[in-house]
Amino acid sequence: MNGVLISALHKSSGKTTISLGVAAALSARGLKVQSFKKGPDYIDPMWLALASGQRCRNLDFHTMKPADISDFYRDHGEGADMSLVEGNKGLFDGVDVAGMDSNAQLAKLLGVPVVLVVDTRGMTRGIAPVIQGYTGFDTDVSIAGVILNQVGGPRHESKLRAALEHYTDVPVIGAVGRHPEMEIAERHLGLVPANEASEAVTLIEHARVAIEQSVDIGGLGVIACMADEPAKLTTPLAALPAADIRIAVARDAAFGFYYPDDLEAMRRAGAEILPFDALRDAHLPDCDGLFIGGGFPETQAAGLAANAQLRGDIRRRLSAGLPAYAECGGLMYLSGSLTWQGERHEMVGAIPGEAVMHKTPVGRGYVRLQPTGLSPWPANGASARNIAAHEFHYASLEGLPANSDFAFRVTRGYGIDGLHDGLIVGNTLATFSHHRNIGGNDWVRRFLAFVRQIKTGNDGIETA
Repeated sequence: MNGVLISALHKSSGKTTISLGVAAALSARGLKVQSFKKGPDYIDPMWLALASGQRCRNLDFHTMKPADISDFYRDHGEGADMSLVEGNKGLFDGVDVAGMDSNAQLAKLLGVPVVLVVDTRGMTRGIAPVIQGYTGFDTDVSIAGVILNQVGGPRHESKLRAALEHYTDVPVIGAVGRHPEMEIAERHLGLVPANEASEAVTLIEHARVAIEQSVDIGGLGVIACMADEPAKLTTPLAALPAADIRIAVARDAAFGFYYPDDLEAMRRAGAEILPFDALRDAHLPDCDGLFIGGGFPETQAAGLAANAQLRGDIRRRLSAGLPAYAECGGLMYLSGSLTWQGERHEMVGAIPGEAVMHKTPVGRGYVRLQPTGLSPWPANGASARNIAAHEFHYASLEGLPANSDFAFRVTRGYGIDGLHDGLIVGNTLATFSHHRNIGGNDWVRRFLAFVRQIKTGNDGIETA
C-alpha cells in the first residue's frame, strides 16, 4: 500500500497547501488518493477532501489506540493508488515528552516514509544542520525527501540544494516559490474552511499548478512505494441496512465540522441522513432526531438570526421532545443569543444561556470526560469511565441556571464551565467538546438508540 506522510519542521510551514497541491496533482493524473489528517481537525480535512475527491480521514492518538490507527489507515487506504497523510505541527511535536503521539511516531506506526516541508525564508546553508538533526534524532523515522517552500528565487534555491547535497543524503524533491494566490485565509480557529471559501476550487487549482511545476511528482511516487505492506487485508463492509429513523444534520457555511466516519456509522446503524441549511431552509426536514455539529456560527450569525422561521421551528420541535445532539457551534446556535465583536444576534433559544465570543480561546485541546449518569443516552463500559474528546472554542455559555444538569464532569479541558460539559435540556444534549465514534466512545449507537426509544415510545413527540 503506497503511502507518504507530509510533515514540517514546525506549524505554519505551508504543509497544508503543499499537501493540497500534491493531492490535486495526483488526482489530475487519474490516481485515487486517500488523504488522512493527523489529530483532531475538521478544517484541513475539508480542503484535502476537495483536493483529492475522496473523504479525508483523521488519525488521532488521543481518541484511537495505536492498533486502531493502523487498522483504520489500512481499511480506508486499501484500494487507493496512494495514501497521503498530512501531519500537524512539526514532525517531532506532541504532548508526550517521549514523542509517542508525534507525527514521527505515526509514520513509524504506519510504516510510511516522511517528506519534510521546510519554510526556507531567511535560510541558506543553515538548512543542512537542521536536516542533519532531524534525520539523526530518530533513525527509525525514514525522512525520504525534502520540499523546499517559500523559496526566494533560483539563486536562493541553488544555495539550499547545494548545502543539502553536500552535507546530507536527503534528496530535494521540490522547490516551491512564493505564491500569494495559494495562501488560504486564516481566522481564530485556523484556516477558513473550504465550505465557506468561495474561491476554494480556484485556490486548489493554483496549488496543483505550482506543485506540478515545482515538485517531482514521479519522485514522490517512488518514495510512497517505500511504505510497508499492511499486515492483513480488510474485511469488506456489509451492505447498508434499511433505514428506520431519519436524522436531520445541519450542513452549510455555518456548520461543517463532522467526522465522515461518524456520519457513516449513523448510516450503518440504520439512520438516514437528511442535510439541511440553517441559513436558508425555513423548516427542519421530516426527522426523528437532530444533529448540529461545530463550525463558525459567529461568522454567519446575522444570516442565522435572519432565518427566524427555522429558528422558531427548531425551538418548537425541541420543546416538543425531538431528540437532539449539538456540538460547540451547534450549542451556540441553540442558545438564546450569540455575541461577537460587539454585535448580539438572536439564536434558537432552545437552551438557557447566551453564547459570547472572546478574543482568546476559552477551551482548547484534548479533553477527558467522566459521565455523570444524567445523560438521556448514557455511556457504558470503558467509555463510562473516561471519554476522550477535544475542544477548540473562543465562546463561553453565560447566564446558565444554577441547577443545570450536565452529562459529563471535565477531568481535563474546560467544557462549558471548567467543571462540566454536556448541558441537558429535555431530550437535547449540547456540548462544547467534539466526540468521535471510535476508541470505545460509541456515541452514535447510544444516540440513535435514544432516538428510536423516543420515536416508538412517546406518541406525543412531533416528527414533522
